[in-house]
Amino acid sequence: MDQAGELEGFLERVRSLLGPNPPAVGPGEVEAILELARVAAHASERRAAPVTTYLAGLVLGGAAPEAREAFLDDLVVKLEAAR
Repeated sequence: MDQAGELEGFLERVRSLLGPNPPAVGPGEVEAILELARVAAHASERRAAPVTTYLAGLVLGGAAPEAREAFLDDLVVKLEAAR
């Protein structure tokens, strides 16, 4: 299984553990989340990556997929500008 397929499979397993009607995450969102984690880890320390993505997730709960991806992209730009 390739790396993308492995990630997709893992995320589906996680979704299956989140109860009925777990949120879906599109490929663009996954890339935006990974980019946010990368920037957070390099702007501070590695441990900042999961906490930063969790905080963004709390803010984005219930938002439309397009809005989530745009928000994450914007947050990455802001964090990179602050470095």
